[in-house]
Amino acid sequence: MTFMLDGRQLPLDTPFENDGTSFPANWLRLATPEERAAIGITEIPDYPRPDDRFYWVSQNPDGTWTAIPKDLAGLKTTWASQFRQTAWTMLDPSDWLVTRKTEIGTEIPADWLSYREAVRTTCALAISDMEATADIDAFIASVTSVQWPVSPDNQPVVEAAPQE
Repeated sequence: MTFMLDGRQLPLDTPFENDGTSFPANWLRLATPEERAAIGITEIPDYPRPDDRFYWVSQNPDGTWTAIPKDLAGLKTTWASQFRQTAWTMLDPSDWLVTRKTEIGTEIPADWLSYREAVRTTCALAISDMEATADIDAFIASVTSVQWPVSPDNQPVVEAAPQE
């Protein structure tokens, strides 16, 4: 909740003055809504801040936000790069398996092959889906819905049932 008095925001736990009267730092917390209203304080709900990843954001004096969408082409370039970086970061720890296969012929475990292919596929689809968007809302929906695969090292352990 934001408190306003004569067009200015009153921060919580900060003393303030009004019409020659000084109010202590805890007054806003302790005063009833009626006491605040009696001196002209209005309560404004806290509005959720728009996502800075997608908008240029500024707060208005009344506590609302102005959100101007960032350039879609620029966002697409940035996010494509981020997706590629994520894929690279996810693949890097298992690159040694590929090197070992190349150097000495040791097979890459099937779960790792599947995982590595899933990472590459997820990256390609994320970029393709994102590139196909025509407006900021579709773009946000696209990039925030990407589900990256889980590494075989991070799969939950399933305990085998005891055999009788």
